[in-house]
Amino acid sequence: MKVLRIALVLLLVAAAGGALVLRDLASAQAQTIKIGVLYDHTGPFSAAGSLNCWRGAKMMIDLINERGGVLGKYKIVQVDGDGQSKAEVAINEAERLLNVEKVDILAGIYSSAHAVPLAEKVDKQKRFLWITTAISSKVFDGRNLQYTFRPQPTGDQFGALSVQYINEYSQEKFKKPAKELRLAIIHEDGAYGADVALGNELKAKELGLNVVLKEGYSISAPDLSALVTKLRSVRPDVLFHTGYNPDIALFLRQAKEQGLRLRAYIGHGAGHSQIDKLKESFGAKEIDGFHTLDPIASQLLDPKKLKPGVGELTAEMVKRYKAQYDKEVADRAIAPHVSMGFNNMWILLNDVVPRAITKYGGFGPEALAKAARDTDIPEGGTMQGYGVKFNPPGHRFAGQNERSFPAVFEIIEGKFELVFPKTVATAQPILPLPASSPLAVR
Repeated sequence: MKVLRIALVLLLVAAAGGALVLRDLASAQAQTIKIGVLYDHTGPFSAAGSLNCWRGAKMMIDLINERGGVLGKYKIVQVDGDGQSKAEVAINEAERLLNVEKVDILAGIYSSAHAVPLAEKVDKQKRFLWITTAISSKVFDGRNLQYTFRPQPTGDQFGALSVQYINEYSQEKFKKPAKELRLAIIHEDGAYGADVALGNELKAKELGLNVVLKEGYSISAPDLSALVTKLRSVRPDVLFHTGYNPDIALFLRQAKEQGLRLRAYIGHGAGHSQIDKLKESFGAKEIDGFHTLDPIASQLLDPKKLKPGVGELTAEMVKRYKAQYDKEVADRAIAPHVSMGFNNMWILLNDVVPRAITKYGGFGPEALAKAARDTDIPEGGTMQGYGVKFNPPGHRFAGQNERSFPAVFEIIEGKFELVFPKTVATAQPILPLPASSPLAVR
């Protein structure tokens, strides 16, 4: 009997120990947040900025985890997906991340062509989607999405600001009023390009400017020489171009070969914001004077003009990027897409998720959506300078950040400088195109 009692005690102790292990395991699982991070690691979008967005997002997740996780205890489990620069693949990857990997949050999305269908599909499943990059206003326009949020500015804002920039500087730099300039707009014909081009067109119409050509093209077009010929025939002073990466390289090569001449060349994000890729396809000296529109690359801002502590995070981003990805890169040459991934993931993990847990009891879709709607970050409160306040349900652009804004960059002596708006400018713009550019008017 004594032996039996001892055996029974040992069994009870083992059972208790097993229960403790199971409890600890359940507690450990409860202390993790799974985030599906969906970007394009392969295909043309990768080199056009998607990979840099992923790098920024990953560096922020790593930083949060190194500091103990969200609220110092909820570690992030990052589960990557590769959209492969194809909408159908991106949609399938989103489904895998949500329904197989069972992620709590889906974040990322570089291409607007992916974001527009994805947002509707994910929202219908009542799952939380955090868009860090894709800019098309069609993602939100009239859809009244409940679980989808984007801190980024919209494509039509990009298009409007670039036209406003030329309008502002025309008299000073071109020695003529903007209404006497000949403007041309070309764009890839997907959701991204069409949205930016519409912003160009509407702002030009509002200001009474002369648009001599507006035309879209397929990003997979093998030849853009006919488009270059049209541009030569209408003789634009300023060309507004929205594209990705291979198509930009193809257009610039054929424009150079056919002798297209311009006074200003204005790109809008994506491949136009990747200095290294532009240098590869067009030459280091020849890209001086090229412009791009994007949210501000964090390292270009004066940290003294931001809220306390924000500048230190930017310094951390630069340090990590150089240590992990490109130790030789000049700070000012780090693409804005790195900032997008880093900053917009910071807004999610530093502002939205902590509030969801402390105020709304967890990090399920309902709690996250409520927490996002409570976000109220003033201008200067993020690493890219803008504030964050999401439009409420029922608004035409419900879920879009109403405080976001892009800026105009110019490549000056091989690095990015902020040239517009004037309130954030780090340099005076160089207009017209310098003589070193093969597109410059002779």
